[in-house]
This record gives sequence, C-alpha cells and structure tokens, in this order.
Amino acid sequence: MSPFKGQTGLKRVLNAAGYSLDGLRAAFTGEAAFRQLVLLNAVLIPVALLLDVSRVERALMVAVCLLALIVELLNSAVEAAIDRISLDLHPLSKTAKDMGSAAQLVALTLIASVWALILLG
Repeated sequence: MSPFKGQTGLKRVLNAAGYSLDGLRAAFTGEAAFRQLVLLNAVLIPVALLLDVSRVERALMVAVCLLALIVELLNSAVEAAIDRISLDLHPLSKTAKDMGSAAQLVALTLIASVWALILLG
C-alpha cells in the first residue's frame, strides 16, 4: 500500500481538491496552449448559452469545449512526465508528445464539427 494513499473521508476530498487546483494553476501559468483554450472557452461557452438551440445541443456545445481543456491538461501532464524522465531526444518521447498533440487536434476538430453541425444543421 502506498504511503501517499493514507487519507480517507473529508480529508481525502479536501486534499484532492487542493491538488486539482494546483494542477489548474500550473497549467494556466505554465502552458500557453491551456491559457488559449481558457480564452476560447470564455468566448464560446457564453455564446452557447445565448444561442437559440435545444438544451441537448447547448450541453453538447459546452461539453466539447470543456473536453478540449481536459485533453490539454492530460497532454501537458504527459509532456511534463516525459520531460521529467529526460530532456534527451528519444523516439518514444517524441511519439508520446506527438500523440498528446494529436489528441488535442482531435478535440479541437470535435469542437468545430459539433458547433458546425448544430449551427448549420
């Protein structure tokens, strides 16, 4: 059993919330791509809330925007872990980072596709 897994109950929840806030803070201060996505979300989500679309369509429009933030957080985590292991150029490191970048491309394509299908559909 890991010594880092010792907390239970409310203490565990509070610790997890703190770690999550630390992660969001690190992403916002250290990752330009995350800040750009936050700005994109700050524009798109209010627009989605104001559009005359169904509740399901609105939920999808917001969800895909938030999904891109999630993918960027995971992509940044992969990059940080790879850089922590070694800053040396290695084909597996490049592959891992490229896959994270590809995941973000798919997430951004999903935003464009969902919004286009709803607004033009």
